[in-house]
This record gives sequence, C-alpha cells and structure tokens, in this order.
Amino acid sequence: MRAELDLNGFQIPPDQLDVKFSKEIAEPLKLNYQLHFSRNKPRMAVFVSKFPHCFHDILARHDSGEWNVDIPLIISNHEDMRELAGKYGIDYHHFEMTGDNKRQAERKQLALLHEYEIDFIILARYMQILSKEFVVQYPARIINIHHSFLPAFPGARPYHSAYKRGVKIIGATSHYVTTDLDQGPIIEQDVIHVDHKNSIEDMIRKGRDLEKIVLARAIWHHLQRKTLVFENRTIVFQ
Repeated sequence: MRAELDLNGFQIPPDQLDVKFSKEIAEPLKLNYQLHFSRNKPRMAVFVSKFPHCFHDILARHDSGEWNVDIPLIISNHEDMRELAGKYGIDYHHFEMTGDNKRQAERKQLALLHEYEIDFIILARYMQILSKEFVVQYPARIINIHHSFLPAFPGARPYHSAYKRGVKIIGATSHYVTTDLDQGPIIEQDVIHVDHKNSIEDMIRKGRDLEKIVLARAIWHHLQRKTLVFENRTIVFQ
C-alpha cells in the first residue's frame, strides 16, 4: 500500500507523525512502513566507470531541475569523468580497484557515503561488482542499469551475442542491487526493435539510448517513492 497525505490543517504536527503512526497503527498491526516528507530533498551518489552515456544523462537531468535531488558525490574506478563532474561542481573521488585492495577501497567508499549523508546510490554503468558487505548497507537503495532485457545474454559483450543470434529486440533493465548478481528486484524495463539491417554498432547505439531512458525512469520512480520491494519483486505504483 502507498498512501500520500496532504498535511495542510492536519491535527498531528509533522514532527510527531512518525511516532503517532508507529504507536497507534503500525505496532498494533505489526506493519512494516516508511514515512517520507516531500519537502526533504534526497541525496544521491553516482558510481561510474568509463561508459559516459548514462552519466551525462543523469547530470543533465539534475542540472535542468527535472529531479528534486542533490548529487554531492561521484565515485569512480577511473579518472575519465573527473572533468565532466568538475563542470557541474560535484565532488569526484577516484578509487583504483584491484583484486587485492577492493575491500579496503569499499570501506573508504562507505565512509564517504556516510560523510556525505547519501540516501541512495546509482550505478551508471559502474563496471565493478559490489561486495555483499557493501550491498547490505543500502538495501533497496542501490539502482543499477543492465545492458540487456534480463535475464538474457549475460557477460561483457551482450550485443555481440545478440547479433549472432539474430535477435529482433534488444532491451535494458534497471533493478535494485542485491547480493545475487543482476538478480535484484526489477524497477523498469524496455525494449527496442532491431533487424538484419542493423550492425553491432547500431545495436550498441540504440541500446545505450535505451539504457539512459530506462535508468532515468527508475530513478524517477524511486524519487517519487513509488517503488515497493517485497522479497525479490518490485511493485511500481503508477
């Protein structure tokens, strides 16, 4: 259930609403619930590697005022996006990731997320697998974009695999990150038609356009508090 309240003339002051609801309704009925105020602007961190398309789109939408969100922090395992982040005045932190230092680097990343009071994280084609210890710190608060219509054509070269199979659609999937790789609750998906005339490069171009749109929709749903996660499914209220 999702309920939206207009607090104009409400008898209970906003700062007492959570306590009152918990005591008089949630506890007797043993409800799990979340309470959010629209006046509060969420704080979002963006993780990015070398693929710039989703990153550019996120920064443009934020800069245009399309989203009511702050982006105070960008984290990357490469230096490629530092200049772009600087143009938007956003702090950029680079962590070189190796098999030997990954755990130590993630601990530093988590410390930054706490320092910047981050509410949720976007993986804008961040090409690193987050550890279980990291993911459990942000349940249903890490959003990933996957470059295929899950579950299909896994691996680093999905468009090449799709091309060899002669597929007629390609897709993109945005989901919450869980400890099971690419198996988290799905927020948004879409597909686009292709045919024999399309080269691999055409598929990549069309696929990246779709990834930007699907990720943006997922972020919008999350910002509007219109997603409800139960077990491994996501209900998205329209």
